[in-house]
Amino acid sequence: MRNEVVARYPGSTTAKPVLRAPVLRRPAQGRGALLSLDIAMVTVATLLAEYGAAHAGVPPTPPAALLAFPAVVLALFASRGMYRPRPHVGILDDLRAIAMTSALAAMVILSARAFFTADPAVAQQSARQWAFAAAYLAAGRAALHWSERRARRTGESLQPTLIIGAGNIGRLLARRLLERPELGLRPIGFLDKEPRSNDELDLPVLGASWDLERVVREHHVEHVVISFSTAPTEVLLGIMGRAERLGLQTSFVPRLYERTTSQLNVQHIGGLPLVSARSADPRGWHFALKHAVDRVVALVFVVLLSPLLVGAALATYLSLGRPIFFRQQRVGRDGVEFDMLKFRTMRGAPEERGEADADWARQQLADSGAQVDVEAPTDDARTSVGRLLRRMSVDELPQLFNVLLGHMSIVGPRPERVHYVRDFEHNIYRYGDRHRVKSGITGWAQANGLRGNTSLADRVEWDNYYIENFSLWLDAKIVLMTFAAVFAGFKTVD
Repeated sequence: MRNEVVARYPGSTTAKPVLRAPVLRRPAQGRGALLSLDIAMVTVATLLAEYGAAHAGVPPTPPAALLAFPAVVLALFASRGMYRPRPHVGILDDLRAIAMTSALAAMVILSARAFFTADPAVAQQSARQWAFAAAYLAAGRAALHWSERRARRTGESLQPTLIIGAGNIGRLLARRLLERPELGLRPIGFLDKEPRSNDELDLPVLGASWDLERVVREHHVEHVVISFSTAPTEVLLGIMGRAERLGLQTSFVPRLYERTTSQLNVQHIGGLPLVSARSADPRGWHFALKHAVDRVVALVFVVLLSPLLVGAALATYLSLGRPIFFRQQRVGRDGVEFDMLKFRTMRGAPEERGEADADWARQQLADSGAQVDVEAPTDDARTSVGRLLRRMSVDELPQLFNVLLGHMSIVGPRPERVHYVRDFEHNIYRYGDRHRVKSGITGWAQANGLRGNTSLADRVEWDNYYIENFSLWLDAKIVLMTFAAVFAGFKTVD
């Protein structure tokens, strides 16, 4: 006897028999590995902290406190969702969570012991436990992230992923997952009764909604993503419920995803959720603090890098003469134009010999029918010194003076030339929204590899994500990612 269930669809008076695949209870290997790793690391850290306490002049910690600290750390990790299924979490986010959570665990133990005992060594013992635990847990997670990223880059440890909806958003999602295997999801195809045609993606449409069980069984699907579709809401809800009953992980792309930030407030009115998304206010105090921090950081970098700045200026003068700085009109916050500074790396000027990215600009506007009235250069006018400065990204350092003058920020959308902006803001979706904040030396798009001849529409999407989810932690994260990208690029360039 076939195991089947009868499914009815809105607007239909007939019932379709649907094969029901056996319920899949997949072992939570990822969560088990994380938990086992954390148990091992926090145990080793606690033992080593206690072993070296005598050499540091710290009295022995009571056994109850030794046992309680790892338990509290692991309990807090679980409460923060650090063992839930997560397709991808950046190592910097994990390290931040480890530092904060282990510190909170140490405070809990310290407070409890201070309340019940008068031991003067409580603070020293708790501080040692926190420092050792944070270091060892961070090292363990970093090693695990590195191994997982490497495995995913080579095509291993990827979850076969089925995308519901083969429209524009579904295919965009598939393209992003194919471009970034480190996310851990490998799209194998779509389910859609009315798929979009004429697409460059080499991914098949494997059927319609009633084929879910068959496709899951035949392609060993582990993750289902509900994207935009012409299917009624009842059908999409049914697909999600059936996928969960099969033991699959499920995700969905929400409507109004452009306005869905990381800060969401959900209030239920009966069974109806009312979702409020809190976007950062570019005119609020958070950005005022950011701009103050920008100037302080820029001044510190100018002082620390002054030997490098002087050396680059001298090398530029000897290879190209004066002027040392290349000034170009760019568009910043609220459409205000300013002169962005760089060290000169090329002979001549764009208005004399064309602009190196003219072909890229034309390509970005090809679909809209607009044209960019600039000429591409006929030769490479970079000097040998200029190539070295670009390779090390030293040519961008004079923009620190733009930050000190208030034209730019350390982190923000990269500023564009005036004549490009006029074309882009009328033809690229949400391009003008990126001018809500000051331009940056680096940005979320650049830190995620969107540099050079990459999609402008993708850059705009990432820039607007940064604006709407701004925090000082996100700025710090982008700076760290930028340093890592520059260092990696310097190592790999011949």
